Amino acid sequence: MSDSTAAVEFRSVSKVFRVGGQEHTALAGIDLRIEQGEIFGVIGYSGAGKSTLVRLINALEKPTTGTVLVSGTPITGVPESQVRRLRRDIGMVFQQFNLFRSRTVRGNVEYPLKVAGWSRADRAARVAELLEFVGLSDKARSYPDQLSGGQKQRVGIARALATSPKLLLADEATSALDPETTGEVLRLLRKVNRELGITIVVITHEMDVIRAVADRVAVLAEGRIVELADTFDVFAAPRAAPTRSFVETVLRTRPGAEELARLADRHAGRLVTVDVDDHRGLGDALATAAHGGVRVEVVYGGVSTLQDKTFGSVTLALDGPDGAVATVVDELERRGA
Repeated sequence: MSDSTAAVEFRSVSKVFRVGGQEHTALAGIDLRIEQGEIFGVIGYSGAGKSTLVRLINALEKPTTGTVLVSGTPITGVPESQVRRLRRDIGMVFQQFNLFRSRTVRGNVEYPLKVAGWSRADRAARVAELLEFVGLSDKARSYPDQLSGGQKQRVGIARALATSPKLLLADEATSALDPETTGEVLRLLRKVNRELGITIVVITHEMDVIRAVADRVAVLAEGRIVELADTFDVFAAPRAAPTRSFVETVLRTRPGAEELARLADRHAGRLVTVDVDDHRGLGDALATAAHGGVRVEVVYGGVSTLQDKTFGSVTLALDGPDGAVATVVDELERRGA
């Protein structure tokens, strides 16, 4: 853990809602530290507690127990005037854009600057700078209804950046977009992080989004963090069942029971699924197979690259003398030990 002040910190945070006389625990015992300058992903299925977590960060909700700190300053148990000052350092990007339909692109981006009391000249300069940054200088006089979904979200990002926040919260910011447009928006978020040094918290239910932008990720399930690690480690070696489920939606490198049965019907020999990464290749095992007269066929799986590192898994069909096949399996199991 870094000795520097965290961008966001949760200390034993729980949030309980009362609905119709019943208590519902949205978050339970959350301990979390988001470092300055990183892109941090939070993923979970519907009802996992993602929205509650982000609303705790910007103090739209208060924890039932525990403490939330932003840049080392508690935002719980403090006067509302202090909370409002802290919110000035937090930008928000929303799923449905939340643009003013009656205002132009320029007017939407300018709005938070007006609220903050900037002069007309300073507002004009800042808006021009931001629209250039997000690639929409030619749309300044357009209205939201004249824009594509991706353009609307870029306006939303420009508006969120208007007052130079230290922290940007992106709550399902790409779930209303098609895959190509999603990629454009995610590349813009990485640009915001790398060029402006802004910490970004990405809330999503899409593992592809995590893979594309996040440095680290927390997996939420039933109000608890079930896994917290570097994004590469979560993809390469997921530990919790919900994490494995999310990863499989993206990678699909390991066959399920039905697929394994289908493969067994179609391919002779023994089926073996093995992990592959920068330190665990297949070369030695393939050489052993060739020497022992074992035929090797890749029948399922794939290999990916993330954060400049390789990972994945492949399912092999090994066909040959029983003893030679057993030797190859032993070789595969010993890799990297």
